[in-house]
Amino acid sequence: MLPRKRAVAGENNGAAAASKQPRPGGKRHVAALILARGGSKGIPLKNIKMLAGVPLLGWVLRAAVDSDMFDSVWVSTDHDDIEAVARTWGAQVHRRSPEVSRDSSSSLETILEFVRLYPEVDVICHIQATSPCLHPFHVKEAVEMITEQGYDSVFAVVRRHQFRWKEVKKESGELTVAFNLDPVHRPRRQDWDGELCENGSFYFGTKEILQKSGSLQGGKIAYYEMLPEYSVDIDVDIDWPVAEQRVLRYGYFGRDSPEVVRLMFCNVSGCLTDGRTYLSASGEEMVSLNGKDATAIRKLQTEGVEVVLLTSDTDPLSPALAERLTKRTGCKVLQVGTQPLELLETVIKEKQLDWKDVAFMGNEAVDVECLGLAGLSAVPKDAPLEAINGAKYTCHSLGGLGVVREFAEHILLQKQKAKAQLAQDRIDRLHF
Repeated sequence: MLPRKRAVAGENNGAAAASKQPRPGGKRHVAALILARGGSKGIPLKNIKMLAGVPLLGWVLRAAVDSDMFDSVWVSTDHDDIEAVARTWGAQVHRRSPEVSRDSSSSLETILEFVRLYPEVDVICHIQATSPCLHPFHVKEAVEMITEQGYDSVFAVVRRHQFRWKEVKKESGELTVAFNLDPVHRPRRQDWDGELCENGSFYFGTKEILQKSGSLQGGKIAYYEMLPEYSVDIDVDIDWPVAEQRVLRYGYFGRDSPEVVRLMFCNVSGCLTDGRTYLSASGEEMVSLNGKDATAIRKLQTEGVEVVLLTSDTDPLSPALAERLTKRTGCKVLQVGTQPLELLETVIKEKQLDWKDVAFMGNEAVDVECLGLAGLSAVPKDAPLEAINGAKYTCHSLGGLGVVREFAEHILLQKQKAKAQLAQDRIDRLHF
């Protein structure tokens, strides 16, 4: 689906258009800047709260980094935990001063401090951390409007079809009036273009126009229109579950996200089970298997995804237990060493696949390499921090308590998205 995009140019408060000439010795330095203060009042530490398995900040950082449009990507923060997450997702960190970290501090004050401390930056691309459905193509096209089309500032909007009325205070005695419609002749939606509203995803501008007009919206201005499905903003707790469903369907999951998963590797201990082995009175080994996980595995198999279960040589299953697990799930059980990467790469090559075609579910530090390479990867909620940081998705469930089903549903949703996009691409080609 192609994004709708319209640009309008004009002078804001008489500010002159900034020079488009690059600095001596090279092109202009374009920097992405995400403001992430630790003192959010609506949702404590909102910027690093998990949304659909990824820290909120991670969604926009992934889009910014993968756009390949920035000379540097920064997070401005006053909080140690936010700094750690920012660095994990590939950003540099500006520790803002206490003067711009107060509840009353404005975004503009924080941006001006950043520009003052980093004078090499020529174009500031302020991306809001609360816009998790941002994609690299949004960023690329908006930046090019400044670097190639000659605009001084570009900001994101969405088209709304909402009728607006003037607010009336009870004590005023005034009558309410309509702002944007004639109540006697209400237009049909298809006969009305609607209105463009800022969606808060980003505000890009040159340093020159920021310093001249005191705003990132000045000089020769353009708007960038985003489709409604990408226009998600999170302010209060009630927004969170709605945003999570939207992100799962329309979010950006990385440049290596597969079109269709063909093979899934899943650790038995700590993922398919809770990591415990039980002994019967006769000395027979037993594990607890969640029926919902077994059902999800069969669903993946009917959708063409082969599932291979992994056990470690430090935590092996007995041959009898492995055989029973195979019968119960229909999956091959493969024993790997403390470094599973080499053996799994051999399996992938034998099946003539690439890592992008693979989903991997692990739960230990030794799984980090595989978690990073796989097109889709996940860990249970109770995985160690190193594994969580290496995964593309962190589940809400604990190991052995439905976590495999949760990841399977995520895989199938991505497959659904790929099919829908393929169908849309075919429709788009018919129109050209």
